[in-house]
Amino acid sequence: MSAADTNQEPRWRRLPEERPRQILEAALEVFGERGLGQARLDDIAKRAGLSKGTIYLYFPNKEELFREVVRSIMVSRLEEAEQEVGADDGRTAADQLTAYMLKWWSVLRSRTYATLYRLIIGELHRFPDLAEFYAREVVLRSQNLVANIVSRGIERGEFRRVDPYVTTRIMSSMLISHALWCSKREVFNLVPGRSEDELLAELKDFILHALRPIPEAAPASPGPVPSHDERK
Repeated sequence: MSAADTNQEPRWRRLPEERPRQILEAALEVFGERGLGQARLDDIAKRAGLSKGTIYLYFPNKEELFREVVRSIMVSRLEEAEQEVGADDGRTAADQLTAYMLKWWSVLRSRTYATLYRLIIGELHRFPDLAEFYAREVVLRSQNLVANIVSRGIERGEFRRVDPYVTTRIMSSMLISHALWCSKREVFNLVPGRSEDELLAELKDFILHALRPIPEAAPASPGPVPSHDERK
């Protein structure tokens, strides 16, 4: 037996640690192909190369499996963003907002998010518990994070006085729509001649420009005082 064979662990020893990831990847593929309503744990097990009974060792049902898919794609990154961007670490609010946009731009352009987005828009209305979970764990947390940064910028005089949550909603919709265009260029050929980095730079410039304080208008000149004859 060679040294390479000795150092390489047999595949079966590594599988238990890989199984949750295998299951989540297979689940997202099957959810994307068949939808939440039609997907079955049998199908997910086959896609992952596991038995249905093995999936039950990790996830009690299809709904909890979907929640874990959301946690792995979105919630885990939100937790990182809350630590890296949400804290008042001495950076300007503009720098923190830019860091947030950079972090989420790569997530939103991924194929995994594109699949998840289709499920959210097309199917969650039929699964109220899952819709409430996504709204609470993803939408509300991301809104609170960005709104806190915007509020901090307003307090410091970096941003003009706007509604932080309206700003968050508009910013989010712009990032998501442009990211989806990037992931489906063959369908949405609406931004020709722009790389993904250029698109993000344009979005960042537009958003930060919209938040800049409005300069106070200079007082109007009183003008010459009319003479007695002119008043007549």
